[in-house]
Amino acid sequence: QQQVWVKNFNPFPSAGSVRWPTHCGIHEPLLIFNALTGETVPWLAESWEWSEDALTLTFKIREGVKWSDGEAFSADDVAFTFQYMIDHTDLPGEGGGRQSLDNFVASVEATDATTFTVTMKEPYTIALWDLGSLNIAPKHVWESITDPATATNDTPVGTGPFTEIPIFQDQYWELHKNPNYWMEGLPAVEGLRFPAFPSNDAANLANLGGETDWFANFIPDIDTAFVAKDPDHNHYFQPAIGAMVMIYAQTSKKPFDDINVRKAISMCLDREQMVELAVYNYTAPGFSNGLGGAYTNWNDQAVIDAGQPFVSLDVDAANKLLDDAGYAKDGDWRKTPDGEEMSYKINVVSGWSDWVQVVQIAAQNAEAIGVKLEVEALDFSPWIEKMNKGDFDLSIGWSSGGPTPYNYYRGQMSALTYNEPGKVSNENWHRYVSEKGTDLLNQFAATADEAEQKDLMNQIQQVFVDEFPSVVLYPGPQWGQYNSARFVGFPNEEDPYAVLSTYAYERLITMSKITPATAS
Repeated sequence: QQQVWVKNFNPFPSAGSVRWPTHCGIHEPLLIFNALTGETVPWLAESWEWSEDALTLTFKIREGVKWSDGEAFSADDVAFTFQYMIDHTDLPGEGGGRQSLDNFVASVEATDATTFTVTMKEPYTIALWDLGSLNIAPKHVWESITDPATATNDTPVGTGPFTEIPIFQDQYWELHKNPNYWMEGLPAVEGLRFPAFPSNDAANLANLGGETDWFANFIPDIDTAFVAKDPDHNHYFQPAIGAMVMIYAQTSKKPFDDINVRKAISMCLDREQMVELAVYNYTAPGFSNGLGGAYTNWNDQAVIDAGQPFVSLDVDAANKLLDDAGYAKDGDWRKTPDGEEMSYKINVVSGWSDWVQVVQIAAQNAEAIGVKLEVEALDFSPWIEKMNKGDFDLSIGWSSGGPTPYNYYRGQMSALTYNEPGKVSNENWHRYVSEKGTDLLNQFAATADEAEQKDLMNQIQQVFVDEFPSVVLYPGPQWGQYNSARFVGFPNEEDPYAVLSTYAYERLITMSKITPATAS
């Protein structure tokens, strides 16, 4: 959802900085965690194994894979990709790969064409998914590129199902299938075409007109506005297991370094109204521990109950918090103890109509506690750049996910994900570090004992509630819709083999299942 497409297929930056589907479309990872089934699916790696002391992780690399230019793919490409990121610390990478490489990996090595070994400095079980989800780059292309952070990789070479770019214009481009794809007979479709839609509204006009086949955006009143228009072909599958939607306050800036301010902002928000009016009750307000959707079996109810007052609407209590903390009212608006008016910008992506309405409601709510919020709607590219560099006051945003809640909390409060403002960080946008939380998260990652992990996660939840690094809103639905007139095989309630959302890493699984309707 942008006005103009940017031609950047660099596999090393975070996903928000490059053209979809550079990750998990053109390039591929070693494995894919399927959030809907809970399975870890082998991909470029056929299998993997930890040593008994959890210090060596060995991947068996799939044989017979070729790059799209016909060159052979091997474990040497995997070792190159990992070492390239180790050597270029300015590459943020995807997910937690950067954190694993920087803090826990001692060395990487391709011992033969099909064996790749990672040696750890200390046990860190999360590394399987952190490293396994990194997209692999071809050594023969990238070894001569000395500044990978700025390379746009205009003519990408990948192992993914779609790699060829016959046309690329400002508002339209096409991505055709890889002539050397390793899954025999796939992909079953010739290619993908991408018209640019600057907003949800523009996209939905195309969706209702039958112009689009697979999409993942917010559609208001979806049964009436979408399905009913063509019940035979218009479908959706969007379970509320997505990442928690948050409001982030840049905690390296005053007054957001003050927990009382963060709590007061949270307590003035009418989440019920947000969910009803902006999100059409597709989800529900989030719990105080920030866990929802896929993580409900990790919830500690005692922790949730203790923190719930701070994520519940209570304007009087919010005002008292600010009064007691020295943020006095001067007429309708408050001032900080330093005498600065409490007036801030809250950022949002301009085309994301559900999020736009959420922050508009937040701005209205904040007036009741004497805090002035100005909604700043930005195109996606400048919005994600500001988030990644910590260049904002307040912003709505998503959060991290993974096989366990570890990824969520690491992105919220771990020293592993902290970068000083101005340096790119694809999570922990709000620049918050909890010493206690970091220690507990490290302990969690160092053990594979399920009972010990459960106890540690209960403590981690308590730290999150106690320190309140960010403001929980609601678990996001995994938006996903499709039109079956031309193509079939998409995941749905009858065949829930993966998340349907185009932005989910499971899209590689979906790409391998889609076929032309005439061939069904």
